[in-house]
Amino acid sequence: MAKPVPTTPVQENSETRLGTVKPGATDDQEKLSNRDFVSSLSRGLEILSSFSRTSRKMTLSEVATETGMSRATARRFLLTLVKEGYVVTDGKLFDLTPKVLDLGFTVLSKIGIWDRARPFMERLSEQTGESCTAAILDGLDVVYVAGVQAHNIISVGITVGSRQSAFYTANGRVLLAAQPEENWDGIIANARLVPRTRHSVTNRADLRKTLEDVRKSGWSLVDQELEEGLLSIAIPLHYRSGILAGSINIAVPSVRATPELMVEAFLPKLQETAEQIQQSLAH
Repeated sequence: MAKPVPTTPVQENSETRLGTVKPGATDDQEKLSNRDFVSSLSRGLEILSSFSRTSRKMTLSEVATETGMSRATARRFLLTLVKEGYVVTDGKLFDLTPKVLDLGFTVLSKIGIWDRARPFMERLSEQTGESCTAAILDGLDVVYVAGVQAHNIISVGITVGSRQSAFYTANGRVLLAAQPEENWDGIIANARLVPRTRHSVTNRADLRKTLEDVRKSGWSLVDQELEEGLLSIAIPLHYRSGILAGSINIAVPSVRATPELMVEAFLPKLQETAEQIQQSLAH
């Protein structure tokens, strides 16, 4: 299920990460102590995560600001990641390399629900003639875990393992709206509302109203907010127990659909597919 979103962007250390043992923790978890925490590994992972959050190349100063590290510390970790092949630099700007995908593809490929979901998604794509994707929430991003590409002259392509800001995707809004309401203030406060198109929501009050509407309706329609000429509609996907597993959507170029058509023609098929996937799951 989706990971909870922190309510404040605090800089964590070994005490804040490991100082509290949750009820029901295993014996091994209870044995964790500050001695077991490798701060250098944590900082290296934070460097990698900073690129995912910003979705752009960054200077040394920008990485330091984004992670809360000093320039000297950020520089050491960046150069280490460059040497290991996870980051590349032209001497001024730093960026991730495709090698970082190796860290996630193995995990994604083992998530059984998406193997189970794929045949249903393929059938949905055949019925509608459009692309279908599935995603999970990772912080304030969506990560695509499955996808079926429609064979049209104009089609929508999504790469499994890729990520987008959750705020401008139908999948993302469905997943954010499904989070506990006590997390909403933190989600909205940390929202990076950098407009992708002239249609993108840029106001936090509007974002909250959008999430409220999505929660009430049970689906999300994004009309050209992520990309000009692209419509997308998504619904949550649950295990039989009711626990949120992720979301699935249909994406359609605007030359072939209107928002009204997305709701009238595509939403019922999407809901039927989600129900079929849910019934096929063992838990």
